[in-house]
Amino acid sequence: MGKATYQDAGVDLDVYRESMSRLPKLMHRTFSPRVMKLDGGFAGLFQLDFSSKLFQRNYVDPVMVACTDGVGTKLRVARLTDTHNTVGIDLVAMCANDAICCGAEPLFFLDYVAMSHDEPALLEQLVEGISAGCLQADCALLGGETAIMPDLYATGDYDLAGFCVGVVERKHLIDGTAIAPGDVAIGVASSGLHSNGFSLVRRVVFEIAGLGVGDRVDELGTTVGECLLTPTRIYTQPIRRILSHYKVKNVVHGIAHITGGGLQENIERILPAGTGVQLRRGSWPVPPVFQWLQRLGNIDQEEMDRVFNGGIGLTLLVSSYYADRISAMLTDAGLDNWRIGEVVTGNRQVTWGDSP
Repeated sequence: MGKATYQDAGVDLDVYRESMSRLPKLMHRTFSPRVMKLDGGFAGLFQLDFSSKLFQRNYVDPVMVACTDGVGTKLRVARLTDTHNTVGIDLVAMCANDAICCGAEPLFFLDYVAMSHDEPALLEQLVEGISAGCLQADCALLGGETAIMPDLYATGDYDLAGFCVGVVERKHLIDGTAIAPGDVAIGVASSGLHSNGFSLVRRVVFEIAGLGVGDRVDELGTTVGECLLTPTRIYTQPIRRILSHYKVKNVVHGIAHITGGGLQENIERILPAGTGVQLRRGSWPVPPVFQWLQRLGNIDQEEMDRVFNGGIGLTLLVSSYYADRISAMLTDAGLDNWRIGEVVTGNRQVTWGDSP
């Protein structure tokens, strides 16, 4: 009987070493001086505060904020198109956008990549996207884990998970308790589907409509694959600028990241007792991709509302006095936004009305 080896079992340590050698440069480009380099160590090191005037925060009562998420079955579309350098942006976005909902500054990010076999070029593409997302979110890619599991994943399959840690001063923590009737709901434009509802998207596009990723959709101006792989928008930088502008008064009372569950369920998560939100359907333009999907799959509007973001990736509930200024700051940052509703007296529910 021959000698058993790890390579025979599906894991080639030499290829794994090559994969790992491609990653440090992608991590280092996200580092700020707050990162304490420890290449080859068993953990990543990050200084909460820093003596330089540029990075010094002088925290008084810091609260740590932690988030974790994945990309879901959007990864299947990436595999179909053999395009893997965008889903890493989605991974960072799903976590960093959650952190900013608490008013937190994202500090660092960790990734977990699970693969059937070592593919150095594929792993490099994935981490390239994660690194790009971290640059957009102003956080350091501090480390991660690549797991090779040939018996758990079919050849060529992979999965991603991400973990983001941030910090916010307790007095500036946004937890929804300040939301009150009269506040304005500002919807901030999404970049498209983001990373939710892709099990339904794939069924409609590939099974019901019988389209392929290379088919061109004239009304969208892209191929199917290009449209579906548009990365999730990362809102960290513009929202942090707004929050930093109002250092004395807390004028942003609530922020909801619009993911699975749509506007209704995600806004309801942050409402305090005694309040509700009245949304105005038709107060913002719904991007063509949602209309295209709805028509292809003959999807009821109620189902569209529950599954997709409908063109609104983030919703801010703000003091009415400051709503125009905040809207202008979002516009200056290149983000389309609209007044999509108001906070009313209610029982923590979101209801729909039509624009006048």
